Amino acid sequence: MPSQADHWAHDHIFLGAQHERNERRTWFVVGLTLVMMAGEIAAGSLFGSMALLADGWHMGTHAAALGIAGLAYLFARRHARNPSFTFGTGKFGELAAFSSAIILLIIAIQVAYESAIRLLNPMPIAYGEAIAVATLGLLVNLVSAWLLADSHQHHHHGHHHHAEHHHDGHDHHDDHDRHHHHDHHDNNLRAAYLHVLADAATSLLAIGALLIGMYLGWSWADAAVGLIGSAVIASWAYGLIRDAGAVLLDVNGDRRLEATIRARLEAGGDRVTDLHLWQVGPGHRAAVISIVSNAPLAPAMYKQRLRDLRGLSHVTVEVEHGLHV
Repeated sequence: MPSQADHWAHDHIFLGAQHERNERRTWFVVGLTLVMMAGEIAAGSLFGSMALLADGWHMGTHAAALGIAGLAYLFARRHARNPSFTFGTGKFGELAAFSSAIILLIIAIQVAYESAIRLLNPMPIAYGEAIAVATLGLLVNLVSAWLLADSHQHHHHGHHHHAEHHHDGHDHHDDHDRHHHHDHHDNNLRAAYLHVLADAATSLLAIGALLIGMYLGWSWADAAVGLIGSAVIASWAYGLIRDAGAVLLDVNGDRRLEATIRARLEAGGDRVTDLHLWQVGPGHRAAVISIVSNAPLAPAMYKQRLRDLRGLSHVTVEVEHGLHV
């Protein structure tokens, strides 16, 4: 029979609102990339084309990174109710995003190195074939980018759960209605998106450079554009490393929400003496709050003041008596 304590029990599922959608689309893009990779490698081997072979193995690198994103979604979903993960599995996407960003940075360095070599030692280019390969790659990556575009920043729907815990000062609620909050981005999806976007940008720049080389005879344009593209990709990788790393290290990236919490709780002479706020999943934040008061209320009363704050999904409140003014 369920005990009275079961009424206060809750899970710790902090997955993004679009988790299943993002997982399906990521695996679809992995399959599309693998098909493109296999086709290019097969055609390159059959026709003796180094351009096709090189692009095929390059697509393989992106497929591996996209596979990491897909596995993170799969693992987070399958272990969402595993009590071994204290605050759920919402951060697996951040771990995958950080890993993908490292791969993206390595790709940028590789592109820069190969471009520098070709700039110093120009090689003959089969312009027609190279343009065809780049165009095909661009089309595949544009389709992939469209599939992985994060619509979450524009639409966010869901349901609301709330449970109050009077004895331990602990509260859990998921609030996905009424109000918009800026921090709903899924960095795992963003990492996958940046991989295909980087490939699309590289293909687009390559097409432009190849056309310049073919019609103006500037063979160095391809290598020069490669260096520019590598710098852009490195910049994207750095931004992803910074953002995913901040979540993994529990950096409080929402000072506005912190200020709102303090303003709502510091009423009637009460003081917030300690506040920890961190992200536990896309669109989900946890908070541990200590309050000192001369006339303390029950923890549930303080949590009630925070109930409608969007994205604040897990709250623990500690109340102490003894404020002297």
